[in-house]
Formats: sequence, structure tokens, C-alpha cells
Amino acid sequence: MKKLLSVLAIVLFSASGMAQTGPKIEFKKETIDYGTVAKGEDNGLRVFEFKNIGDAPLVISDAKSSCGCTVPKKPTEPIAPGKTGQIEVQYNMNPGPINKTITVTSNAVNKDSGMIALRITGNVIVKEEVNLLEKKKAMPSS
Repeated sequence: MKKLLSVLAIVLFSASGMAQTGPKIEFKKETIDYGTVAKGEDNGLRVFEFKNIGDAPLVISDAKSSCGCTVPKKPTEPIAPGKTGQIEVQYNMNPGPINKTITVTSNAVNKDSGMIALRITGNVIVKEEVNLLEKKKAMPSS
């Protein structure tokens, strides 16, 4: 009987030690699709919203982009348990496909090494400008 109680106590103690306590991060979306946007008509700013679903303050220590054309801005203060935060991402709207990664480093215990990969996708086009003067010249005169 003592052995059974000892084994049961060890199992219960081990199970409680495996429960993750600490800050946990949960993003509404880990990918934002810009869709097809015209250069000059969109400022390229998007926001990744997240929540600390853990029981300790969440600290975002770094946010880096896969290139210099995308600038992430992280919160400067810890995010309290149950509160939300934002990672702002500014893309420079170079024409062509968008496929960039923003790597966020935090103290979240529910992510491997506290790292989360966020992505932006889409396509930037250059809107064709119609020169009214050239169009007028091309029209036959009456």
C-alpha cells in the first residue's frame, strides 16, 4: 500500500510540474494577406494583434524582418496576463509579390524558444496612369 501511495504521489507531483505556467502568447492571425494593392494607394501598415493567455507578464524582446523593406514595431512594455498587444508592420510597398517573415522573440512558454514566425503576403501593383493630354491627342478631331 505504501508503494502504491508513493508511486501515486510521484505521478501527481510530476504531472503538476509539467503544466506550463508563465506567459503564453496567442495571435489572432499569424499571417496577414495584403491582397492585391496599388502602390501609392496603401501605406503598407498592418497590425498583428495578440493576447497574453498565460499567468505572468509577457515580454516581446525582439521583432525582426526577413528584409529591410519590412519594418516591425514591437511593444516596449510587458503585456499583463489577459491583456492584448500589437506588433505593427510597415511594408515599403515595392511593386511585386509580398512574401515576408517577421520573427518575434518573447518569453512565451507555449512557443518553442519563445519564437513566433509571422508572415505577410500579397501583391503590389503599379496602377497605370492615364495621361489625359496624350489621350486627347490620340482622339481624332472633328
